[in-house]
Amino acid sequence: MRRFALVLLLALPLFACGEQGGRAPFADTRTPPGLERRFLPPPGWAWGYVQVGEDAIQRYGVSAPRGAPTGQILILTDYGEGAETWFETARDLNAQGVVVWILERQGQGGSERLAGKRDRGHVVSYAPDVTAAKAMVKVVIRPDGRLPLTVLGQGQGGLVALRAVEEGLMADALVLSSPTFDLGQLPAPKDKLIRIARVARRANLSFLAWPTAADWRRDGPDDRALGLTGDPTRGAVNHAWQTANPDLRMGAPSLGQYAAYYDVLDATARDLGRARIPTVLLAGDADPTTPASAQTSVCKAMADCRETRLLGGRHALHLERDSVRAPWLAAVAAAIKAAGGQKAAKP
Repeated sequence: MRRFALVLLLALPLFACGEQGGRAPFADTRTPPGLERRFLPPPGWAWGYVQVGEDAIQRYGVSAPRGAPTGQILILTDYGEGAETWFETARDLNAQGVVVWILERQGQGGSERLAGKRDRGHVVSYAPDVTAAKAMVKVVIRPDGRLPLTVLGQGQGGLVALRAVEEGLMADALVLSSPTFDLGQLPAPKDKLIRIARVARRANLSFLAWPTAADWRRDGPDDRALGLTGDPTRGAVNHAWQTANPDLRMGAPSLGQYAAYYDVLDATARDLGRARIPTVLLAGDADPTTPASAQTSVCKAMADCRETRLLGGRHALHLERDSVRAPWLAAVAAAIKAAGGQKAAKP
């Protein structure tokens, strides 16, 4: 522990002299050259910002179908993702009559950053993410009681979505896509990492990363190389947007990010009984990011949860090859449709 504290102190002058990025939110994205049309913004796509109190500003986007909508969905993104990563999925759901809202996490994508080094994934708490999700529904989306609202959380966004539902977020259905209910790949043993991350937070050094953590690199791995998807084309999309837009780049998480993650994980596990809306958990059977046992345990503890395993699926199911992504998308669409049927059946 003393040795690590010394490393943190020595890292401070290096951090002060390193590349600094602006913290301001960012919406004016440049399209990567050569990107296929399906990965471009859906027709009518619009950006907006949401802020609760003095919390950091978070970016969201929205697109609507051409005809009368039959439902709407709020997507909460995973670590390191921008809304741009979801454009293909937004197009697909728009084509099925669904209004698509995408809310990016605090300190990620085009949202305001909390660390001076812009590509450092840093937060001190997940509470602002949860509060922003609830505010997004109540103040921005403002469900009118006619269109069903489904909330989809991807990866760590699934943890945020579930916690928001526990805290009273009003939705008709919940889809947990590869929810990260534990971390399978850590830079150090779990107990040691949690202990050091919390010490760093108390010492106001939580913006620093683990000493061996990698920053974002132009020649760094894309999502396929990271093992998040088996599709080479979709696996290159997130990195392409970040290459063309430096403000979207995201490297390794900070120590504060780890401390905040385990804090909200503990709180969510304690209050699982509060989540009572119909829930669908979708996960791949080849996902190295989070243990399947943690997902199954959470789903079983919920009042109304159905788990589906997708053969050959890895973590980023929305970016997977068609043999995995097609049944994933169909399951999401079915959850939205079922939410509509339940709303219509209510007196």
